[in-house]
Amino acid sequence: MVFTIVAVLIVLRLAAELVLSLLNCAEAKKHASTPPPAVAAITDAASYTKSVEYTLAKGRFGRIELVWDAIVVVAVLGSGVLPWVYGFFAPLSSTGVWDDALFLIATGILLSVPSIPLDWWGQFRLEAKFGFNKSTLGLWITDKFKGMALGLAIGFPLLWALLSLVRLAGPTWWIWGFALVFVFQLLMLVLYPKLIMPLFNKLTPLPEGDLRTRLLALSERTGFRASTIQVMDGSKRSGHSNAFFTGFGRFRRIVLFDTLIAQLSPEELEAVLAHEVGHYKRGHIPKMIAVSAVLMLGGFGAIAWFAQAPWFNTAFGFPAGEIAPAFLLFGLLSGLATFWFTPVGNYFSRKHEYEADAFAREAVGGAQPMIGALRQLARKNLSNLTPHRWFSGFYYSHPTLVEREQALVDAK
Repeated sequence: MVFTIVAVLIVLRLAAELVLSLLNCAEAKKHASTPPPAVAAITDAASYTKSVEYTLAKGRFGRIELVWDAIVVVAVLGSGVLPWVYGFFAPLSSTGVWDDALFLIATGILLSVPSIPLDWWGQFRLEAKFGFNKSTLGLWITDKFKGMALGLAIGFPLLWALLSLVRLAGPTWWIWGFALVFVFQLLMLVLYPKLIMPLFNKLTPLPEGDLRTRLLALSERTGFRASTIQVMDGSKRSGHSNAFFTGFGRFRRIVLFDTLIAQLSPEELEAVLAHEVGHYKRGHIPKMIAVSAVLMLGGFGAIAWFAQAPWFNTAFGFPAGEIAPAFLLFGLLSGLATFWFTPVGNYFSRKHEYEADAFAREAVGGAQPMIGALRQLARKNLSNLTPHRWFSGFYYSHPTLVEREQALVDAK
C-alpha cells in the first residue's frame, strides 16, 4: 500500500513537471518568429532566435531526464535491489556504524550511475551544439572520479559521526545530528574555496589594473571587505558565466568567472559585483542560512519519526527501525513533498534579487550598468526571454530579464 502511494506521488510530480515544461516550450514557440515588444527592445534578432532554439532543445532533453529519473526511482524502490545492497554491507560490522555509512555512500554512487549517459549527452551534445561546452571527455571523466573520491573522503567520516550519534544520544539524536551537519556546512563555507574548489578549477588573483581598482573601491565604499578577488577558469568547462562570493568574515572572497570578465565591461562587472554585495548588505545570506537550518532540523525530526514507524522501512523491504535505510528513503522520497513548495522559496528568492538589483543601482550611481550587464549575460547565456508565467513562477529563482529591467527603470 505504501509503495503504491509513493508511486502515485511520483507520477503526480512527473505529470506536473512535464506540463510545466510543455507550457514553457509552447510559449517559446508562440513568440519564436515575433518576440514581444518588450523583448525585441532589449535583444537582437539573431540572439533571440538562438535562445528560443536553446530553450526548446533544453525542454525536450529535460523531459527525457524527468521520465528517466522517475523510472529509475520506481525501479530501485520496487525491485528489492536496495535491501539487497543493505544486506551485503550489514554483516561487515557488529556495531552497525561504519558499514551503514558505507552502505549510504555506495548506494549514492550506484544511484548516480543511470544518469551518467544523460549527463554525457547534455554536456557533449546539447551544450556543445550551442557552443557552451568547453570540456574534454578526459576532463569530464576526471571530474566524475574526483567527485566520487570527495564523496567518500568527506561523506564517510560525516556519516560515521552522524550514525554514531544515533547510538550515543538516544531519542534526541536528531537534534544533535542536526547540530553536527549544520556546523559542518558552516565550516565548508570557509574550507570549500580553499581546499575543494582548487581541485576542479584554477583560482588566480585578479591582476592589477583598472578593473581591480574599480572593484576594490566598490568594496570599500559599500563596507564589504573581502580577503581577495579571484578569477576562476570556468572557461575550461563551459561558456556560461557567473560571479559569487564565498566564506564569511575575514575569510570572505570574491570569485569571478574568466568568461564573465571577457563578456562584460568594467562598469558592468562593477554592477554585477555590487549586486552580489547587495545580497550580503541586505541580510539575504543569514536569512537563507536560518531558513535552511529550520528546514534541516525539520528533516532530521522527520527521519527520526519515520525510522521508528513500523511501516516505513518494511514497506520497501528494509528491517524496521534501522536508521540508515530511513536516511536513504527520506533522501529519495522527501522531494515528493518539498517539490510542491518550490514556488514559495523561489518567490522569496526573486524578492531578494530585486533588492540586490536596487542596491547595485544605488552603489554604481544608476541603472544602466546593471541593465547592460543583464542584457549581455542574457545574450551570452541564451536565456529564455519569454518563459511561461507558470513555469517561471514555479522554477525561477531570479526574475526574468524584462521584469528586472522594468524594476530597475521604475525605481525611484
